Amino acid sequence: MTTAFDPARIGRYTTRNRIVMAPMTRSRAYGQGASATPLMAQYYAQRAGAGLIITEGTQPSAHGQGYPDTPGLHTTAQVEAWREVTSAVHARSGLIFAQLMHTGRVGHPSITGLTPVGASAVPAAGTVFTAAGPQEFVTPLALDEVGIARTIADFAQAARNAVDAGFDGVELHGANGYLLHQFLATNANTRTDGWGGDVAGRTRLTVEVTRAVVDAIGADRTALRISPGNPYNDITEDDVEATYTALVDALDPLGLAYLHLAEGPDAELTQTLRARWAGPLILNPFTPGSWTGPDALDRIEDGSADLVSYAALYLANPDLPARLAAGGPFTAPDYATAYGGHEQGYTDYPTLDDATVVG
Repeated sequence: MTTAFDPARIGRYTTRNRIVMAPMTRSRAYGQGASATPLMAQYYAQRAGAGLIITEGTQPSAHGQGYPDTPGLHTTAQVEAWREVTSAVHARSGLIFAQLMHTGRVGHPSITGLTPVGASAVPAAGTVFTAAGPQEFVTPLALDEVGIARTIADFAQAARNAVDAGFDGVELHGANGYLLHQFLATNANTRTDGWGGDVAGRTRLTVEVTRAVVDAIGADRTALRISPGNPYNDITEDDVEATYTALVDALDPLGLAYLHLAEGPDAELTQTLRARWAGPLILNPFTPGSWTGPDALDRIEDGSADLVSYAALYLANPDLPARLAAGGPFTAPDYATAYGGHEQGYTDYPTLDDATVVG
């Protein structure tokens, strides 16, 4: 029986275990022009015991930034700063992928000086956090053919930059209501051209971005995250199963490093996509009202997934694989320090070697 502590193959790499650090926005990219910092290098290095680290969402272009102090991978300074992070992780024999996240309509001109873009000129309901506090989402500019081509090229160049910065690969963020998910969604994408209108049109951008990144850095260093049916950031998907089976069927022949599935309440859909996907599957299990716990490792043993990703527990437990192997104890995350700030709630969480463990 395969367990969470056995190695796994993802693309060109063999992981030390099957426990993955999920991508988590932390908003501490205080370096030059939204660059990583030495503190970020320490944070990720502390968690290098993971089978794979997936970074916080990292914008592939200035237009792709939706929150304050999130890092980019589109300037020379950003690439150089990320090298310190990847070197620190590799020094501890870790694997690290950069998550490329274009937030699309989720953003605000006060953050970037630019009007957000989206599939259609349809604003998301709600507010976004800015330096001036929460502000209503604005109506995005609908990407035209030139803008779509530029966005695809931005993803491909950011992937090349990631490899140049020392990352082992990239994960494309097609989930949580950001740009690629907006194109997949029936409420955010009201287009009637070849980039919308039906399942083939709405999945096209995700497929084309993935192909462009594969061409840029290789399929064995390229991955995708999806969250079927996730309403986050005002997303509605009227035909979830048709959309995601079509997407998986289109991407499966590419031989990607993995598919990262943020599971929703439809467990049958998870099984359907698992059966249709020939490559490795990382599962972030559906745990409403709580965070993913030790029992999620059963999903590896029963064959539902090849690897399992942890977010909140990895935020608060830098040595999470060791804790899972030992059966705990586990430190509870402090959400008050999740975004922004400095060491507190970031690099000061205890390990098993520390005497002060809570939760």
